[in-house]
Amino acid sequence: MAEALQVLRMAPEEIFQQSEEQRARTLGIVQYGVTEVVADLRQLGIPVIAIQLRPLAEPVGICEVWRSQLPTQGGRMGGIHWRSNASVTFMAVDQDPMELPLTRATEASYRALFAVMDRKKQHLLRVWNYIADIHDDGEGLERYRQFNIGRQQAYLASHRSPSDESVPAASALGGSEAKNLSLFALSSRSRPIGIENSRQISAYHYPAEYGPRPPTFSRASLVDLAGPALFISGTASIVGHQSVHLGDCRAQTREALGNIQVLLDEAYRQHGARWALRDLQFKVYLRHREDFSLVCAEMERIIGASYNGFFLQADICRRELLVEIEALALPLDNP
Repeated sequence: MAEALQVLRMAPEEIFQQSEEQRARTLGIVQYGVTEVVADLRQLGIPVIAIQLRPLAEPVGICEVWRSQLPTQGGRMGGIHWRSNASVTFMAVDQDPMELPLTRATEASYRALFAVMDRKKQHLLRVWNYIADIHDDGEGLERYRQFNIGRQQAYLASHRSPSDESVPAASALGGSEAKNLSLFALSSRSRPIGIENSRQISAYHYPAEYGPRPPTFSRASLVDLAGPALFISGTASIVGHQSVHLGDCRAQTREALGNIQVLLDEAYRQHGARWALRDLQFKVYLRHREDFSLVCAEMERIIGASYNGFFLQADICRRELLVEIEALALPLDNP
């Protein structure tokens, strides 16, 4: 059976050069950087979401193209633009009620995701959250903590547990987004398995010092997509529940990659799915642009010169963190 999913990176103009067959197999497009071509891309009938984070190795902007080897179909439902094949669904929030407080906007967006998934009888696999002004203290509470309240409220209102291995892998980053919340996600017919890190407290068990409601995500999600696929959440320099190596971007990079290695080891130990760091596709978020060369050098030293990495400038969910790394291993990458 053909693999269910591919992830490609290309310039916006390259997408228009693809064949009709290639476009028909595209599940969704995430555009980072320049935004003026989004309207043109949406004319293709494919879910498109623009994330206003600056790529650090491309001159203008780049698109992340989620493509299937299987036939696809799509539609819109409750503010979600979706496209599916027989295994997975790509979902992008197609509207953002700016008049709503972030907590309510987050709850509404997640409940809309759940409605699409329930209709398709699928399970939430991976979510990417981009929050405008993530560290601002509007309404007396940091906006990231407001987001966590809204996310958990959506779980509870939809009769889903926010604190066990059924929660998806996720990332939450900040920037100067025009929207309250920009969000895209994947769901799957196969039920994913949450993978936790023995060096860290599960995020959904964080103590109250991190906010009124803990974050709702697993450290990684393992799922069968015509073979094992691993979606690793945004991973940072955290041991237990505490940030470590403050002010040192290279040491934080080493710690984050060490945490990712633990997740790879757990996926193999528990389920026999085996990858090395060199097999992964990385997306790396840096708080400071000037750290780019240092983090690149550290990743090359640990993984090797040919690692597959994509860098964006973003605000990490904790103010003291300089680096966050997420990763992906798809079935064809599995030796």
